[in-house]
This record gives sequence, structure tokens and C-alpha cells, in this order.
Amino acid sequence: MTTPDPDTRTLLTALRRRFLDVDYTVDAVLDRIGESGQDGLGRNQTTPATRALGEATDPLATLIRLFLLQRSVDIEPLQHALPELLTPLLDAEIVELVEHGVRALIDIRPYATEDALPKWIVSDLTPGLDSPPPPMRPDYVLGVSPASTTLAQLTIRRPVGRALDLGAGCGVQSVHLADHAEQVVATDLNQRALRLAAWTAELNQTPVELLAGDLYAPVAEQSFDLIVSNPPYVMSPPATGAERLTYREGARRGDELVREVVTGGIERLTEGGTLQVLGNWAITDEDWGARIRTWFPETGVQALVLEREHLDVFSYIEIWLTDAGLVGTPDYLEQYDRWLDYFDELGIRGVGMGWITVRKSGDAPSIIRTESWPHAVAQPVGDALGDWLDAVGDSTMAAEQLWATNWRLDRRVDAETIGRPGAEDPEHVVYRQRTGLLRAVEVDTALGGVLGACDGDLPLGVIVDAVGQLLEVDPAGLRTDLLPRLRELIADGFLRRPRR
Repeated sequence: MTTPDPDTRTLLTALRRRFLDVDYTVDAVLDRIGESGQDGLGRNQTTPATRALGEATDPLATLIRLFLLQRSVDIEPLQHALPELLTPLLDAEIVELVEHGVRALIDIRPYATEDALPKWIVSDLTPGLDSPPPPMRPDYVLGVSPASTTLAQLTIRRPVGRALDLGAGCGVQSVHLADHAEQVVATDLNQRALRLAAWTAELNQTPVELLAGDLYAPVAEQSFDLIVSNPPYVMSPPATGAERLTYREGARRGDELVREVVTGGIERLTEGGTLQVLGNWAITDEDWGARIRTWFPETGVQALVLEREHLDVFSYIEIWLTDAGLVGTPDYLEQYDRWLDYFDELGIRGVGMGWITVRKSGDAPSIIRTESWPHAVAQPVGDALGDWLDAVGDSTMAAEQLWATNWRLDRRVDAETIGRPGAEDPEHVVYRQRTGLLRAVEVDTALGGVLGACDGDLPLGVIVDAVGQLLEVDPAGLRTDLLPRLRELIADGFLRRPRR
């Protein structure tokens, strides 16, 4: 198990206390650098934030310059910001002395989670601020990235007993998990990542058991109620040593690592436990959904695989060569061809990028939905994914049970009418969700009449029969016609069981 040494723990405790004293927190930092400064940092540009700070040398401005802007600061304002901590910071290699003062060697930045208490994340410095990113060290520890933020937003935030952060990196997912899990375990193959994740946990007074090893090896005999993972899913050609960036690339071929994360996670889930993975998968000549469905057992799970983006091989390769800092280097074109040859060898025609959510569901036949969903969603989307897992079983109940059940139209659904001005009737009626995946369904007169009457007071079969009589159509035929559409609406959360 990885834990900071006593001196480092003392230092991190002192840093936490000082960060709180000078309000080195998300809201205070955003207030100082403004929206333009924040947007600039999102583009790896520090000038807007630097201009916002002006000539200020107060403690908060000094910490922003040191850690977020990666600028050197004078010793005197740093000692004012972090009194009596310069020597311990030097000893821990958090900062170093340079010609014009002190510069940071690692990134420590404010962060916020669901509990609204101040948090901080420790990682390696952001590469390429105000310049093209340079080649990175193989054991580079990525900070809070768009991918890690996405995983945090799609994680189902319900109270659980034991949670696993697989591939902990800087420890950001563990910080989130600690808000709703009784025990958090985190694993990583990268020893430097474990070291910085331990600092993140200590700085936030978050109890996390950090274990070294490949994928599930450190927890082979353990089980969990929730497993989350943003694994090194990039499908790069095999590489070793300095060529391989541990935070993004595994040692498996193609998308084998993501498949192992899924299959190994299912094996280690408790009954009713959930696995959530951010991943990439290969697009071959085979239907991608059919291929991904082979990753799941025939019984015992419910799974929703959402392809959020589909890239051709050229776009995909260019993204990751840029990320590695190879653009403009003598190796760029050679590496580009190497990646293309590798993809040709594996028959990869494109890459799917998306979300995998799985629940262990007993002995019932598995329910696996694979779906391309590139549309806008309302983040955080975790609640909606949890609702889908809750509802998808209901959607497969026997027809007679479904007809005998009372349902209500979710209150977060709006009805939209579309038609020409002055027309007596709309051309289209669409029911649209205001939350979650923001799904929409066009309804005809019969389905709209049924949904509009679903207020939880009457069984669904009674409502359908009444609508059939009003429309002068055979109720039995209407039931047959509407049944598959209603099953899908139940799974997608348009129709819910009334709360008792």
C-alpha cells in the first residue's frame, strides 16, 4: 500500500491548512482570474489570467502564479504565502530554486466535488502552457482532464460500501468516490501516479487504500459495489520505455485493455454492483455493437454502451500524436505511418469513443444495449444512467404484468408541438427530456394520448384500451402496436412507476 512518509504528511497537512487560510479554492481562484483567465487556461494560455492578477503579490495571487500559471515567483511573497514551508517544499521536490526565485515542479490546484468542501488535486505540471507541448516523461501523471471530468459526471453517485478506482492516476476519481463510498480502494501500474494520488488523498484528508499493480491484479480476490475506470485506452502501436506514455497507453493490442477492464470488472462486482468505464473501442468491418456485446456474459448483467464519438483513423492518430508532443518533431511522420500500419494490421477502420455502464443483475438473461449517442446531454448524467439500470428490467416484464402496472409520465418531460403557423393541428408532437441524455421521441395520436393519461392512477392496459375506444381502433391491436414502443419508453425513463 502506498502512503506518504511522515515528513511529507506533515507538509501536506500544513499546506492544506494554509490553502484554507488564504482561500486557495475553486471559487476564489475563479474570482481572481475571471472567466477570460479560466477560458485561457483551458486553451493552455496563461496571459489572460496573468493580466487579471496584475502586479498583485498577495498569497492567493502568488499561489495561482506558482501552481496554475507555472510561473516563477519571488521568494519573499512565497514565504508570505506559505510561511516556514519553503525548505520542506524544496525537500519534497514540490518546488525548486531558479534564477529569478522559485518555480513549481508539480501541480497542486483547487478542485470541487459534490459535497462542496474545498479539495485539491496533485499531478504533474500541465505540458505546453503558452507553447507547443513537449514530449512527456513515460510516467507522466495527468491532472484533471476532460476525460476524468466526464467520468466523474457519468458516475452514479449513490451510497455504496466498497468502491474501486481502477487506474487512479492523480486520484481525482477517488476524491469523488470518498463522498459516497464507505471504503475506497485505488490501483495503478504507475508508481509515480500512486505517489501523487497518495498526496492528493492526504491533502484532502481522504482515506484511500492505494495498491500497485496491473489492472485488477492487486484486488484479484476482492469484490466491489462500484468500480470506475478511465483506463489507458489509447490504441497505439506496441511501445516500451520512453515511447510509451503510461497514463494513456496500455501494453495490450487494439482495444483488448478496455475489454479486460469490462470483463474483469464484472467478475469483481457484488450483486447489484456497478461498473462504469470511459473507453475507446476498435471499429472494424464487423458491426461495432455486435462486437462489443461479445464482451458481456449471456446472463447476469445489464449494460448500456453509448458511443459518444466516432473518429476515422487519421483524426484519431493525429489527436494522440499531438497529445504526445510529437507535432513538428523529426519523428512525427514516421510515427504517423507506424500507427497506420498497426491499424491496418488489426483491421481497424475507425475508433469509437464512449461510456460503458454495467450492473450485475443476478441470474436473469443479460440486457445489453449498444447505441450511438453523439447528441448533447445534461451533465452530470450519472443519475440518468442509474435510472436506466433501474428501469431496463421493468421494460422486459411480461406483457400482462406491464399492462397491469400503473405508470406515470416523468415530470421532467416536455411536450413540443411543431407545425405551420395558423394550422389547426401540429405536424409533429415530440416528447423531450429536460435532464440526463435529453432523449426525445415523436409520438402519434395514440401514443400521445396514452402518455398524456399516464399519471399513476390507472393501469397501463386500461389507459390503452380507453384510447383505442376513443380512436375507434381495436384495443387489442393497439396494445400489440404500442407494446415495443412503451417498453423502450420505460427503459429510457419517460414512463416510471409512481413512488409510494
